[in-house]
Amino acid sequence: MSYLRCSEAALLLFTFVQLTAALKCVCHLCVNHTCETEAEGACWNSVMLINGKEEAVKSCLSPSELKGQVFCYSSRNVSKRNCCFTDFCNNETLHLSPGVILGMCAVQNLRCNLIKAHKQDPEVPLDDQTLVSTDKCLKELIYDMNTSGSGSGLPLLVQRTIARTIVLQESIGKGRFGEVWRGKWSGEDVAVKIFSSRDERSWFREAEIYQTIMLRQENILGFIAADNKDNGSWTQLWLVSEYHEHGSLFDYLNRYTVSVEGMIVLALSIASGIAHLHMEIIGTQGKPAIAHRDIKSKNILVKKNGTAVIADLGLAVKHDSNTNTIDIPINHRVGTKRYMAPEILDDSINMSSFESFKRADIYSMGLVFWELARRCSMQGIYEDFQLPYYEQVQSDPSVDDMRKVVCEQKLRPSIPNQWQSCEALRVMGKIMRECWYANPAARLTALRVKKTVSQVTVVKDVKE
Repeated sequence: MSYLRCSEAALLLFTFVQLTAALKCVCHLCVNHTCETEAEGACWNSVMLINGKEEAVKSCLSPSELKGQVFCYSSRNVSKRNCCFTDFCNNETLHLSPGVILGMCAVQNLRCNLIKAHKQDPEVPLDDQTLVSTDKCLKELIYDMNTSGSGSGLPLLVQRTIARTIVLQESIGKGRFGEVWRGKWSGEDVAVKIFSSRDERSWFREAEIYQTIMLRQENILGFIAADNKDNGSWTQLWLVSEYHEHGSLFDYLNRYTVSVEGMIVLALSIASGIAHLHMEIIGTQGKPAIAHRDIKSKNILVKKNGTAVIADLGLAVKHDSNTNTIDIPINHRVGTKRYMAPEILDDSINMSSFESFKRADIYSMGLVFWELARRCSMQGIYEDFQLPYYEQVQSDPSVDDMRKVVCEQKLRPSIPNQWQSCEALRVMGKIMRECWYANPAARLTALRVKKTVSQVTVVKDVKE
């Protein structure tokens, strides 16, 4: 009798553990091709026709995505997909029947009128193809999905469908990770950052950060999609984002000077983007605090309207306030040496405090403001473009070079005397000094910088 009770208890315990343990699934876009979701989530398996070929996607679904149920049911003529609820249950490969493939080819060119028909007739089931109809502009697609969903970006299947229908146009830049291309999707320009397969961790990390819940904001680069393309002999890892024709702030300031108003608009948008990254949003649809760790003029893009967006989040770290833990790689000395804060250069940074990473971002932002203010044309007078510490170090300084200048000699970029004659430049100079303090705790916060810069524009507007 006691043996039966023990067996029943063991069975109940085993069942409870199964129900509460994290669920592991096969994942095409994950490091080690494995992902984990909560026990209430599911493993996802799907196949759809893209450019005449079957394309499979396997991943995890969170409980909130599962509630929407749109992921778990096959669409007429478009795809086959299902959800399952045991470890690695999505390890089988789905295939479409020949009849379905023919039907899918016939609907590959569905356009905006079909979307409108779906919206008007709730009885017509919505399929994946309408979600990525090429008659819907990217801004609509991204922001509609963002406001109606989790706030963390487009569903994986939609991302992959967009990525697979982009036509690359021209190479527009190179970096430590690979190349950036301008591409076309449905007549619209997009930026495609292509990582080599050896940089899979960087690609995955950046895609993960960009898809953080509630990250999307007007001064953060608009992420569109992540995809891996494998032709059997090599793998390309794509990160697709909004395209900005002016390029980086570095490029922009090399080519143009800016007016006082233009300087303030750029400074305010840079501070706003960093403040949004640094801010934690509490709630079920909350956002963790994020530190960038590589703020520089090459990682800030200039939009057509003269504002800026923060880009290149591959080195960012997130803070979990519930557990007070920092999601950070083992190697903390990352970023660009010229822009490294003194506490990073001399290894005195407090790695257990998330505030330390935010304060290092502020130091770097002060250097970017210096680059920007030098190019401000006041009555036709301006400075040529230079990088911070151009007088003290060579073009590719070492950590030792920067440590000697910043930590031992305690030098900072020089602030011209003529800035004192212009209120906006005087305030910018004061902000820079308060971002560069050797003591990290004495530096301004991004929110304080944002408020101070915004008050400059208010004062100017009142005068006019």
